[in-house]
Amino acid sequence: MRKMRILTVDDDPDILDVLNLTLCDHYQVFQASDGKAGLELVLQKMPDLVICDYMMPVMNGRELCKTLKKDILLRHIPVIMLTGKGEVQDRISGIEAGADDYMIKPFDPDELLVRIKSILKRTVTSLDANPLSHLPGNTSIMEELQACIDSKKVFAVGYADLDKFKAYNDKYGFEKGDEVIKELARILIKVVREQGGQNSFIGHIGGDDMVFIVADAVADKVCEEIIKEFDTKVPSFYPPEDRKQGYIISKDRQGHEQKFGLLAISIGVVSNAHQPITHVAQISEIGAELKKYAKSFEKSVYVRDKRLRT
Repeated sequence: MRKMRILTVDDDPDILDVLNLTLCDHYQVFQASDGKAGLELVLQKMPDLVICDYMMPVMNGRELCKTLKKDILLRHIPVIMLTGKGEVQDRISGIEAGADDYMIKPFDPDELLVRIKSILKRTVTSLDANPLSHLPGNTSIMEELQACIDSKKVFAVGYADLDKFKAYNDKYGFEKGDEVIKELARILIKVVREQGGQNSFIGHIGGDDMVFIVADAVADKVCEEIIKEFDTKVPSFYPPEDRKQGYIISKDRQGHEQKFGLLAISIGVVSNAHQPITHVAQISEIGAELKKYAKSFEKSVYVRDKRLRT
C-alpha cells in the first residue's frame, strides 16, 4: 500500500526541515519554497494533502489555496494553513480562501500528525473522486451533466474507454493496467484543458471508462487530440517483442486464447447541438450506443451524430 502524499510549502527552510522530520516516517513528502512552485508540484504529484504557510513570496498561501479550491480537479485536496502567532486576520483569510484547517507556528508536531490523520480520514470518507486517477467520480459527473442541461448552453459530452483492455490486463497484470488508466487520465486532463478551457470537465466513471464535457464547437478537436496523444503513447505500454509484432496472445471472455491488437481508444460524443437533451439518462444512453459503434472499427476513433470521424 502506497504512502499518502503530502506537499509542504514554506519559504523558511527551517520550517520545511521540521515538517519533513515530522512527516517522513508516515507519509511521502514533497516540498516547495513558494506558492507558485507548490502549485506546479500539485499538478505533477497530485498530493493527498497540502500544508502551506500563509506569507510566502511569488504566490502566498491564500492565493495557492484559492487556486486549488476553484479547480474541480484539485479542490478535493485538503489544505492546512500555517500562520504566525496572533495573526488572526491571516487565519480568517485562509479559511475564507477554502483552507480546511490552520495551525499557529511554532506548532506541536504530534498535534499536526493528529490533525493530518483526521483530515485525511474525513476526506477519504466524503471524497467523490476515483482513487486511481483522482478525477471526479459519478456523483460529480451526474451533477455536472445536470448543470449543463439546466444551463441551456450548447455542450458536448465525450464517453471514452479503452479497446482490448481486458486482454491487456490479463496479459500484463492489474498494476500495468492501472498505469495505462492513469496515463489516459493525464492525456484527458491535458487535452481537455488545453482545448476546452477552465470551464471544461473531466470525470472517471470507473475502470477504463472516463467522460469529458466541453463546448460543442471544440469537441471534434478535443477528440482528435486525445486520439493522437493516446495512439502516440500506446507503444510504450508494451515490451519490445510485443510492440514489434503488433499484437499479444491473451484469453477472450470465453477463456479461449487469441490474438489481440494493441490498445486503442473509443469515444462516443453526445451533443445537444442538433437534438434536444432533456435528462441525464438520455446522455448516457446515447453515449453508450455511440461508443459501442466506435468499438466496431478496431482502431482509435470517435463517433458523434452517427458519423464516424478519425
